[in-house]
Amino acid sequence: MACALLSWLLLFTALATPSQCNRLGPMPRLHYSRFLDPSNAVFLRWDFDFEAEIITFELQVRTAGWVGLGVTDRYSRAGSDLVVGGVSPDGNVYFSDQHLVDENTLEEDGSQDAELQGLTEDAVYTTMRFSRPFRSCDPHDQDITSDTVRVLAAYGLDDTPKMDRERTFVKSIFLLQIVHPDDLDAPEDTIIHDLEITDFLIPEDDTTYACTFLPLPIVSKKHHIYKFEPKLVQHKETIVHHILVYACGNASALPTGISDCYGADPAFSLCTQVIVGWAVGGTSYQFPDDVGISIGTPLDPQWIRLEIHYSNFHNLPGLYDSSGIRVYYTAHLRKFDMGVLQLGVFTFPIHFIPPGAESFMSYGLCKTEKFEEMNGAPVPDIQVFGYLLHTHLAGRAIQAVQYRNGTQLRVICKDDAYDFNLQETRDLPYRVVIKPGDELLVECRYQTLDRDSLTFGGPSTINEMCLIFFFYYPRNNVSSCQGYPDIIYVAHELGEEVSDSMEGMMAMSNVEWTPESIKKVEKACKEAQQTVIIKTIDELVENTTGWIQDINPTPRGPCLESSGGKVEPQDKTPAGFRAAPIVLSRASSATLRCLPLAALLFGQGALSWLLATLQSGI
Repeated sequence: MACALLSWLLLFTALATPSQCNRLGPMPRLHYSRFLDPSNAVFLRWDFDFEAEIITFELQVRTAGWVGLGVTDRYSRAGSDLVVGGVSPDGNVYFSDQHLVDENTLEEDGSQDAELQGLTEDAVYTTMRFSRPFRSCDPHDQDITSDTVRVLAAYGLDDTPKMDRERTFVKSIFLLQIVHPDDLDAPEDTIIHDLEITDFLIPEDDTTYACTFLPLPIVSKKHHIYKFEPKLVQHKETIVHHILVYACGNASALPTGISDCYGADPAFSLCTQVIVGWAVGGTSYQFPDDVGISIGTPLDPQWIRLEIHYSNFHNLPGLYDSSGIRVYYTAHLRKFDMGVLQLGVFTFPIHFIPPGAESFMSYGLCKTEKFEEMNGAPVPDIQVFGYLLHTHLAGRAIQAVQYRNGTQLRVICKDDAYDFNLQETRDLPYRVVIKPGDELLVECRYQTLDRDSLTFGGPSTINEMCLIFFFYYPRNNVSSCQGYPDIIYVAHELGEEVSDSMEGMMAMSNVEWTPESIKKVEKACKEAQQTVIIKTIDELVENTTGWIQDINPTPRGPCLESSGGKVEPQDKTPAGFRAAPIVLSRASSATLRCLPLAALLFGQGALSWLLATLQSGI
C-alpha cells in the first residue's frame, strides 16, 4: 500500500503543472466571510475545526501579484506573521510562512506552519487558500484565540513581496464565532417590526443620549422574538455609538416624545432591563433555536425604552437620524424564554481610571444570593449562551469570572484584545450554568497613556464603562447586578483624609499620578469592599456588599509542532508543545495541496502528507 501511494505521488508530481493544480475540483465551502478593505478588493473567507485547533483561510484579492494574510497586534506591525503566496508569470506557484521583522521588512520563518491548499490566478483575482494551527510552536506566529483578532492583509501588483502602506489593511475580527446564522432556523411565518426614532435632529454636542418609549408588537397570543439587527442611517462618519432596547415594567408611567435619557426629566431613564443591544461594529444576531424573547402574554413587557447614543465629535449641524433596532418574531414558539443580565462596574464617577496608566484594572462584583428574594419566586439555574462586552475608548481587555462557595469555577468569557470598534454579540462555545449563590466578577483593563487627567465612569465616549451583558434562559425579573469599590477606603490608602464618597471622589484629583501611585490605587480598589447594586425590571433596588477574589489565569493550551521545518534554534520552544494531529480540519480533509514541484519531490511536507494519508487508512 505504501509503495503504491508513493508511486502515485511521484506520478502525480511528474505530470502535474501548477496550472493543472489550479484546476483541481471545487474545495469545501468556508462558512465565514468579510471584506478587509474599504474598496472591497480584498475578500476573506474562513472556517475552523475547534477540536483539531486548525483554521482555514481563503484570501481573494483583485491583483495579479502576490498576496499575504496574517495576524498583527494593536500597537505595531513589527512581529506580525504573514503567509505570502502567488503565481509567478511563468505559472509557478510560490508560498511561504513569513513574519515582519519591522514595519516593512519580510523574513521567512524557519518553521513553516501554514499548509497550502490552493493558489490560483485568473484575469481578475489571485486566490490563496491555506490552513494553520490556532497556536503553533513558532514564536513568530501569532495565536488564533477566542479574543478579537487583528487580521493583517497585504498585496502587491507584481510578484515581489514588499510591504506597501496603500495595499496593507488591518481589520478586527472575532474569528472563532461558534454559531453561524446559516445554521439556525428562519421561521416561515416571520414578522418584522422596527423600533426606531424618526427624523431626530442630532444635537451638535459631542455626546447625546436620545430616548423614547415605544410599544412592542401587539399580538393576540404568545410570540417569540428570535433575531434582531441594527437599522442605521448612513452618515459621512460613524455617529451612532450604541442602541439599547430596555423592557419596561407594565406598571410604569411612561413619558411621551424624545428627550435626553439621563437629563433633567428622570422619567426618561426609567426601564433598565436590557432585552437587545447593538454597539459599534456589531451586526445582526439570531438566538439559538430553543430560545426567544417572549411577547404577548400578561407577564411580558408591553413597552420598551429605545436608547440611542450619538457621538458627534465634529459637532456637525443639521444631521437627522431615523436609526433603531429591527426585530424578527414568530408564532412558532421556542422552548425557553430568554433574558439579559447586565453585569460590571456601576456607571458613575466613583469608577475612575488614572491618567498615564500602561495598565489599570477595574472590578465590578455581582452576588446572586439575593436574586430569589428580588425575583419574588425561586430562580432556576441561569443558562448563559451569549454575551456582549462593552467599554469605551480606553478599554483594552475585559472578562467575566464565576465563583461558587469561594472557589473560582471558570472564566465565562473574555477578550484580551478588545477593540472598541468591534462590539458584537458572541456565542459561548457551551452553555454556562449559574446557580443561586454564585458570584460573578467583571474585570476590565484600561490604558490611558494618551490622557493627562482622570477618566471617570459615565455616559460619554470619553468617559468609561465596564459592562458585560449575559444572554440567558429561563428569564427572571433581575435586570442588572453591578458593583463599585468603597471610595473612602481607597482615598485613605492614598493618604487623603475624607469623610464621605463625594470627598473621596474629589480627592482623586489631588493625587500625583505616577506608576507607583497608579499601582497603589489599583490595589486599593481591588481590596476595598464592594457595594453591589441589584435591580429588577420593576425598578426595585437592593444593595449588598462583598469582596473581590483573585482571578486564576486560564492556562494556554499546548502548541502544535510544525511538520514543515523546524523552530529556529535561537527561539525558545514554548513549554507543553505537542505534535500536530493527523486529523485535518473539515475545510481541508478532502483537498489536495498544490505545492511547487521541488517541494513535492523532496520536501518534508510531502513526506508528512504521505504519512498522514497512510495513517488515515486511505
